[in-house]
Amino acid sequence: MKIDLIRRPDLIELGEEWRALEARVESLSFFRSWSWVGCLAEERFDDALLLRAESRGQVVALALCNRRGGRLCLGESGDPARDAPFVEHNGPLMLEEPGLCAALLRAAAAAPDVRRLLLGGVPPAVLAAAPGVALRCQERQAPFVDLDAIRAAGGDHLASLSANARQQIRRTLRHFSGMGPLALHRAADEAEAQAMLGRMIALHEASWQARGKPGAFATPWLRRFHAALVARSFPRDEIDLLELRAGPATLGILYNFRLRGRVSAYQSGFAPFTDPQARPGLACHAMAIAESLSRGDGVYDFLGGDDRYKRSLAPHSAPLFWVELVPRWSPTGMALRAWQVLRPHAASFRSTRRGRS
Repeated sequence: MKIDLIRRPDLIELGEEWRALEARVESLSFFRSWSWVGCLAEERFDDALLLRAESRGQVVALALCNRRGGRLCLGESGDPARDAPFVEHNGPLMLEEPGLCAALLRAAAAAPDVRRLLLGGVPPAVLAAAPGVALRCQERQAPFVDLDAIRAAGGDHLASLSANARQQIRRTLRHFSGMGPLALHRAADEAEAQAMLGRMIALHEASWQARGKPGAFATPWLRRFHAALVARSFPRDEIDLLELRAGPATLGILYNFRLRGRVSAYQSGFAPFTDPQARPGLACHAMAIAESLSRGDGVYDFLGGDDRYKRSLAPHSAPLFWVELVPRWSPTGMALRAWQVLRPHAASFRSTRRGRS
């Protein structure tokens, strides 16, 4: 195994190499594809470092990182503004070879001038392979629907849910059916997808601004990123923009990624309703899940977050982690390890003191 660290690689050449490796990778997250990683990469990765692993003369792993202030960020820039297009299911693009992920991350942590390693939105296997001590770690559950299992059990998504969830979904679908026939429309070409994206952003921003928050498309950079992402991904059939209508009225628009049978529900915009029975998010995703079932997709992934509608629709979840790691033998790493050893004893001491008082 040979691992090279290449500073500021040629992104055109890298894109060709990345796509070639993608074709050999069995399980691929959209967020590890060149469609996502390569989108406006020249702006996002202004001090790029490529990790490239070869075995027996063939490329077996690639990871594009960015250096920022002594931190090496896997698949991200390290700049909150440019990382606002949120990455999940992050990690190196690699073949399934024992020890490969650990070797790659050790090489990343040992890169010149790197004091901390940032892993954003990684699954447990990537976190377990990473070297160092966690300075901070956040876990988020990503609810998902196992469409293959539902199909094997007869194909009824609602049957896999709780009685309360089934009742909620049926009630909200009946409510919206009173406004006209329900129809889920998918953008047919890139021009329609871009127009639908614009309408989705308007709905999304109106909802978030009503709550005093900017939303996920609040800056020109964010809107430009997603317009570019649709332009590069829609022709590859990796983007779904889905509009649910009740008669002529738009209830909501979903912005989903789709790659190798895995649908990732990334963003959405819903029309405002005051009636508690009018839950457009529940209706949109229930209809989209039904379409994914009929289309033969394997997983409908709601990504990170604990929203109520996600819990209603998805009986399973998987953890994702956002972690910042420091070397074990650095002063910070040794202090953290010492605290991990002493913390249980400190808690026991406090408990004993309380018992005596």
